[in-house]
Amino acid sequence: MRPLTSLVAFLLCLTWASVAHAQGITYKVLATSKTSTMQKELQEAGAAGYRFVAVMGGETAMGGKEVVVLMEKRGDDKTTYEYRLLATNKTSTLQKELQEAADAGWSAVGQTVFESLFGGKETAGILERNPESPRGQRYEYKLIATSKTSTLQKELAQVAEQGYEAVGMTVGSTAMGGSELVVITRRLAR
Repeated sequence: MRPLTSLVAFLLCLTWASVAHAQGITYKVLATSKTSTMQKELQEAGAAGYRFVAVMGGETAMGGKEVVVLMEKRGDDKTTYEYRLLATNKTSTLQKELQEAADAGWSAVGQTVFESLFGGKETAGILERNPESPRGQRYEYKLIATSKTSTLQKELAQVAEQGYEAVGMTVGSTAMGGSELVVITRRLAR
């Protein structure tokens, strides 16, 4: 009886291992201090089937001031993605560009701050679109930018009453407002 139990356990382990391998996840890490380079690398990774997971801007040990993006590809998934990077030091410009992109079928998936030698600090939004899927859900975006957390609490409560939900938040420096908390919110388009 013991050899039969061992054989069944062995076969179950082989089955589980093959399923786990078929559903395996591979990761790609993108890191740069230039928005144009990140735009290009996001597009290349998306075309290869990688999907955005997370973004973080700051000092890395070897790269200095960089933005690092984590992307993943799941098993046999053949879906491809397009990416667009919006970066500006004016929240009104980001609001306008974000809504124009949303009207064309893009969705905000990430937000960070790029800090470059010449451009200063720019708030950046990462947008994603699956070119093969029908243009389904459309969003309306609203940016909240303030230097006071108490104001942020009040403004978030107001937009939540209008059906908006937070997508991301960064602390950035803008041309007009100085250091600000910048929150991207969205709701389904009406």
